[in-house]
Parts: sequence; C-alpha cells; structure tokens
Amino acid sequence: MGKVRPEDPAKLTDFKLLSFDVYSTLVDEHGGMFAGLQPLLTQLSTPNPYINDRDYTLSKFGTFERHLQETQPTLLYRELLPQAYIQFASFLQLPEPTRKDAEAFGASIGTWPAHPDTVAALRVLKKHYKLVMLSNIDNETIARTQSGPLAGVEFDAVYTAEMIGSYKPDLKNFEYLLKGVKREFGVEKGEVLHTAQALLADMVPAKSMGMTASWIDREKEDEKCAELKGEGKVAFTWKFGTLGEMAKAVEAAFAGLE
Repeated sequence: MGKVRPEDPAKLTDFKLLSFDVYSTLVDEHGGMFAGLQPLLTQLSTPNPYINDRDYTLSKFGTFERHLQETQPTLLYRELLPQAYIQFASFLQLPEPTRKDAEAFGASIGTWPAHPDTVAALRVLKKHYKLVMLSNIDNETIARTQSGPLAGVEFDAVYTAEMIGSYKPDLKNFEYLLKGVKREFGVEKGEVLHTAQALLADMVPAKSMGMTASWIDREKEDEKCAELKGEGKVAFTWKFGTLGEMAKAVEAAFAGLE
C-alpha cells in the first residue's frame, strides 16, 4: 500500500518529525496482553470463546481498560491494568486474582516484544525524521520498553499519559504533542506525520486535530476503518501493512530527491 488520499498534495519528504503510538504500532500489544491474560483464561471451562479467540477476548478486556482511562485519567497505566485484570476476572466469574498476580500482569508491559520489523524500520526512519513517542503509558514502563524491546533506537522526545494527565483519544494529548515539538524542535503541525495503528485512539483524534497521518494496519481492520470513514472520522493520507513497508516507501521517496 502507500498513499491513499491522492487529493492530499503532501509527500513523505515534506515532514520533519514522526509521532508514534507505541503499544500496538511499535510493540506487539495484542500478543503481549493476550499472553498476560492466560493465567485467567486457563481457568475457564471448555469450550469457551475467550480461550482461543484473541480478538474477541481483547475486545472485551478493552472495555474495562477504556472505562478506567475515561473515569480515572490520571491513574498510571501500570496501576490501571491490574484493576482491569481484576474486573475482567470478575466478569468471567473467576476467583479474584491476588494483588501480586494482578500487578505482575501490569508490570509485564515493559517486556512485550517489538514487532519483528519495528527496530530496523525505526533506524531507517531516524535517518530522515525526528522520532517522538505519544503513548498511553507511564514513564517507568516506557523507559523499560525503550531499554528492552526498543533498545538501539534513539527517540528525540517521549510524551506519556502520565506527563499529560489524560489518555488518548483525548485531544489534550495531541495538543501536548504539538506544543511540545514546536517548543523543543521548532516543528509546526504541518511538519508532523502521526504514525499509528490504533484507529480510535490515534487516527480519529489526528483528523480532529487537522494532522496528517499514516495508518499502520497491522491488525487488518479494513472493515472497521470503512465504517469510520463513512462517518467522516478518519482521513489518513498513507496506509501501510507494517512499519517496515513505510520505511521502504520513505527510503524510496528521499532517494528520489537525490
């Protein structure tokens, strides 16, 4: 894939900075989270849709996660996930997990693996742009991710929900991003390309903010995307299946300038 809005005159070479969602775009959030839920899921009697259907399970778990983000926006993510874990166990009519087990689930985020293409792609992109994280995470956890799964990649700035006091898709997070990159690097909104997989948390607010965006469709969400497009809620300019595909397109675009 590549450019999907030919009416937008923007080129990949027009931007100075890429802002990223981290957990899902760069890190395998779905794989890591589903693995972390196994201590609960293995207690369920079979057959049960939650045991083998990852998307179904994470969709339901996500309702508890989002509710906590909306009702307690200043709660640190590593503290929010254990609460969601306990609530999900209750929903599944399982015994309440110990606090230790719930906290272990929350602490696992920093060890979730990067997608196989992520690190190499980021190294390519770093040659052409400043790289900035905009994440629904806390400072301690994202530091563990940077020193672990994303080791070897230099980011120019990191903006977290802990710093901002709210969770995406709240527009305050994107306002914080744009003010931050203008203050720190002199980069204007039109020079930022927001790059993310999450439709609701990233692509929808990016359109609301008038930002140019590149959608990394790792989860093959064409149907969901079409629904949002029909409602006029998303309007990204580029679409790629992986960050590696985007990196190749960027290399080709900049090579064309030589």
